[in-house]
Amino acid sequence: MSDSEPDIKADKYPARSAVPADRGETIGLMEPLLISESSRHRTALTDLAIELAARAAGFRRSLPPGVLAALADLVRAMNCYYSNLIEGHDTHPVDIERALKNDYSANTEKRNLQLEARAHITVQQWIDNGGLAGRATTPDGLLEIHRRFCELLPEDLLWITHPDTGEKIRITPGELRQRDVKVGSHVPVSPGALPRFLDRFAAAYGKLGRTDSILAAATAHHRLLWIHPFLDGNGRVARLMSYAMLRETLDTGGIWSIARGLARNENRYKKLLMACDLPRRNDLDGRGTLSEEALAEFTQFFLTTCIDQVDFMEKLVQPARLRDRILIWAEEEIRADTVPPNSGAVLEAILFRGELPRGDVARLLNVGDRQARRVTSALIDHEVLTSESTRSPLRLAFPAKLAGRWMPGLFPEQTP
Repeated sequence: MSDSEPDIKADKYPARSAVPADRGETIGLMEPLLISESSRHRTALTDLAIELAARAAGFRRSLPPGVLAALADLVRAMNCYYSNLIEGHDTHPVDIERALKNDYSANTEKRNLQLEARAHITVQQWIDNGGLAGRATTPDGLLEIHRRFCELLPEDLLWITHPDTGEKIRITPGELRQRDVKVGSHVPVSPGALPRFLDRFAAAYGKLGRTDSILAAATAHHRLLWIHPFLDGNGRVARLMSYAMLRETLDTGGIWSIARGLARNENRYKKLLMACDLPRRNDLDGRGTLSEEALAEFTQFFLTTCIDQVDFMEKLVQPARLRDRILIWAEEEIRADTVPPNSGAVLEAILFRGELPRGDVARLLNVGDRQARRVTSALIDHEVLTSESTRSPLRLAFPAKLAGRWMPGLFPEQTP
């Protein structure tokens, strides 16, 4: 499957048939679905899977629960930003946060992209809350990802244009494509064959051991794009599916994502995906129709990128460094008289405890209740603290507008 351009530009759409045509393609056309035990790459890939599992578990254990929750919220915006970027849509996380507060641009195009971003975050939060548990590679799970995302899109983004005829075609949320398509040089299976191929896809990836499940987050990523079940949105569904697979297998907590790494290596990502479309090269290249060597190379890239992103996030939130960046910010805000004195002490306490009962603020600062409320209110107004209710404990928040200060490198600074 070639993912070198957004689907709207890359796909060609012949006329829709009344009954989806099934050309009788054999499901063996997309084999192998997994890297075989006999592959010369298997040992190295298994080592990468074990390393990723260890790195991911260690990173999650290093964070207090309150910080973990706050980081997961920010990573959703980050994941959305980079996934949109791969699709050619640049919506900065600050604008994404505004959309989550129903603060939309007056510009129709920007507003539509904000709504698209909000749709992505809503679907990822549903995944984070366990909505896709055990179903990430099933036909109904994949259809639900597509439906949940597309039904939240503005009408303008539900239409695509036939590249040759100019015909306007509307995307139906959660519907398998009813037309033949061409994606780059790849011609996916006929629309009538999709149920058969998706059933084989689910059977191959549904009941795997832990190591194979980690490898499958990569191999299933390509094979879903190769099947190309939807008229548009296949790249996004594939990335959300892989995110869900890794989240469930590794119990990541949603505090890191491969999307940033894929976007930063977009050319290589798409080049390796295209290589996976190629047929088996020779008798040493597996026993399937497609190249196992190419699939192994993509899997190595995918897992290495995951490890790189875990490492990046772990260094970014190292307690001492994160504490220093947050306290420097607090001191500057205190000098500017935008937050009360001792605000840094509250942030520092929450950073290491994970959360802080509101009643503890006065004792922590050795001040009266009124002054304690003044401090917490100012920090909540700055969106660096959050709380589920006026009686709930205070937790740290990572607003996108401060990411450049608190978490440099997470995503680019917003341009005017």
